Amino acid sequence: MLVFEFKAYGRPSQFAAIDEGIRVVQFIRNKCIRLWMEHPKTGKYDLSKYSAVLAKGFSFAEKLNAMSRQASADRAWAAISRFYDNCKKKVPGKKGYPQFQKSNRSIEYKTQSWKIADSRKSITFTDKLGIGKLKLKGTRDLNVYPKEDIKRVRLIKRADGYYVQFCIKADRRENIEPTHRTIGLDVGIESFYTDSQGSQADNPRFYRVGEAKLKQLQRKISRKVKGSKNRAKARALLGKAHLKISRQRKDHAIKLARCVITSNDVVVYEDLRVRNLVRNHCLAKSINDAGWYQFRVWLEYFARVFGRVTIAVNPAYTSQQCSSCGTIVKKSLSTRTHVCQCGCKLDRDHNAAMNILNSGLGTTGHVETSVFNAGNASGELTSILAGESLSG
Repeated sequence: MLVFEFKAYGRPSQFAAIDEGIRVVQFIRNKCIRLWMEHPKTGKYDLSKYSAVLAKGFSFAEKLNAMSRQASADRAWAAISRFYDNCKKKVPGKKGYPQFQKSNRSIEYKTQSWKIADSRKSITFTDKLGIGKLKLKGTRDLNVYPKEDIKRVRLIKRADGYYVQFCIKADRRENIEPTHRTIGLDVGIESFYTDSQGSQADNPRFYRVGEAKLKQLQRKISRKVKGSKNRAKARALLGKAHLKISRQRKDHAIKLARCVITSNDVVVYEDLRVRNLVRNHCLAKSINDAGWYQFRVWLEYFARVFGRVTIAVNPAYTSQQCSSCGTIVKKSLSTRTHVCQCGCKLDRDHNAAMNILNSGLGTTGHVETSVFNAGNASGELTSILAGESLSG
């Protein structure tokens, strides 16, 4: 699946209709969660049928088309099935028991109640919500894909406005020449990553850079009266500031991951448990600011697109072991240089990256590796090993 996003332009009454639809989606999802809590044997199809029952019982729920109501029920079932899967896999810690949603921000349409213009410059929603025609503005070209390939349309509310997402059934693949290079990556805080060649990528620290402005905007919110329009305006400004940081981090991860994948045939990295790492309150902010998980997701995605190989290895002792002789040299986090009795002296992260590469190449063919075929590449942003080792 490819996901293209466009900014939506319309009248305030249209945006109010979108907000009403978002509340209906949240209502149906929460009702389905409540039904499952009261009747644990409820299945996916029972929730889908229940969405039709809710439409008959509540007039505002009937305004949303049938497929969108079913999509809302599917969201509830996704939370339930994820909880069941975590219990079966015996995931350590909390299993993700389904919770009632308080701030839904999107509506999903399937193949009904929307019609896109032939020019692909506008889209019209025809359900009873009364959204009507919205103008679209973006950099993607939808004319390349026929209308029947558009399988989902989402309306999303963000801090800076409303967006329309198109989920298109298409295979994305790009053929590039092999580089005959392999590389190991050690992610860190001082530098975003250090590779096995000794090269480093700077850590931009987007949150740290914008933290002063965020604190200033937060203080402005605290001074406003709760429920007032001025407080709502101050909250909108804070939301836009957070959204900017989020987009900066995503853009950085995409560009860096694409560069790494196109420059190497095999990429080896640590199979980190980010959920456990952020328990260290001294480093939690810096780890979250770095965005290691997002970088890994895009690495695996571009590996599928370009037909490269990615391997996730166990991070145990990669920083302590000597890459030259294999001896364990204990080091604290403040020790940035690896010095071994065999005479090996390297930067701590460079030594770890070499260990990661050696571990990945030594276990290829014996453990699960992320091997991708360019002929089957797609645009789904999924992590091959994420369910086993990382928190989404």
